[in-house]
Amino acid sequence: MTSILQKPRMAFDLSELPLHGKRSASLTWWGTLGFMLIEGSGFALVLAVYLYLASIATEWPLGAPPPDLLPGTIVTAVLLLSLIPNMLVSRWARQEDLRKVRIGMIVMALLGIAPLVPRAFEFSALNVLWDSNAYGSITWTLLGLHTTHLITDLIDTLVLSALMFTRHGRNPRRFGDVQDNAMYWNFVVLTWLPIYASLYGIPRL
Repeated sequence: MTSILQKPRMAFDLSELPLHGKRSASLTWWGTLGFMLIEGSGFALVLAVYLYLASIATEWPLGAPPPDLLPGTIVTAVLLLSLIPNMLVSRWARQEDLRKVRIGMIVMALLGIAPLVPRAFEFSALNVLWDSNAYGSITWTLLGLHTTHLITDLIDTLVLSALMFTRHGRNPRRFGDVQDNAMYWNFVVLTWLPIYASLYGIPRL
């Protein structure tokens, strides 16, 4: 009979594996992906409400002119242009090029602030108050929801930027965090495109 005190046999030796992984080898990456799926579902639900209200209304917008295009278009242009340095930062993080990552994170922090300036004028450019009617409520909700994500990513970018200028910036795990942050920014930009099309395109149909 085998003794219950017998030393268990080792099935695999994992001692040579790295302590931290990047992209799909990181738990943080999967957490960020799950977070994006949840938030993406939220955006989809609010957009569905917007489309439903537009489909049953006798006129759309309700009691207001269409939103002014300029502030929202500036936001869209800034967000699309930000994808270029964002992809570069992700590549540099994969290469663990600390100097370039530091520069890139500063650029992305500035690009995180930039769309918030025209966004501040975008709410008044909707030409309706949030409590005026159903149209006002749903448009302000859509814009407010996306603004929350812009601010959330900006805070994350600022914190990571600060970390990259400390001794923690040399930790391979931080480069993985930078890649995850870049992935989330892509999500923030891409989710804005159907919102922009709905807010500014549908009222002009």
